[in-house]
Amino acid sequence: VVMVGDRGMVSQKAIDELCGQGGIDWITALKSVSIRSLVEHGHLQLGLFDQRNLAEITSPDYPGERLVACRNDALAKLRAHKRESLLQATEALLALVKAGVDAGRLTGQDKIGVQVGKIINRHKVAKHFELSIGQASLSWARRQAAIDAEAALDGLYVIRTSLAAKRMDAPSCVRSYKALSNVERAFRSLKTV
Repeated sequence: VVMVGDRGMVSQKAIDELCGQGGIDWITALKSVSIRSLVEHGHLQLGLFDQRNLAEITSPDYPGERLVACRNDALAKLRAHKRESLLQATEALLALVKAGVDAGRLTGQDKIGVQVGKIINRHKVAKHFELSIGQASLSWARRQAAIDAEAALDGLYVIRTSLAAKRMDAPSCVRSYKALSNVERAFRSLKTV
């Protein structure tokens, strides 16, 4: 039996329990934090995707498991567009606060900080901004290095499986994981009927 589960559904604890069961294998995917760790430790080199959009890799963090790294260019473009939209929306909100500061309607570092605090992470991109708040001033700048580091991982996903290569090759593992979208679509249909 092979269980296929989404990365948010299959925890490390569940994987540990499955490993103790005989005859049960699994396919899931790594979360972005784990993918970033693979890149930082040199187990996943982004240059692998210059020629192919699929590469089988290994890592001592996942002993006895196969990792299949994939790149989806359409997803990469979508994520880049979404990130830029969220950054611009956050800058527009910051500009409203800055207008109040520049007009003298909002003064004091604490009061300005409270207003900025209410909006800075509304779109979950606060980590990409460097803020400077004074008694009667507000300025910000994008942390371009952090943005570029995140953008380098756009479109990447890593399939994680306990299946041996002789039982299922890498492209078949990826297809099996992608087939989850059919299950999700079926559940959405059931909920809307």
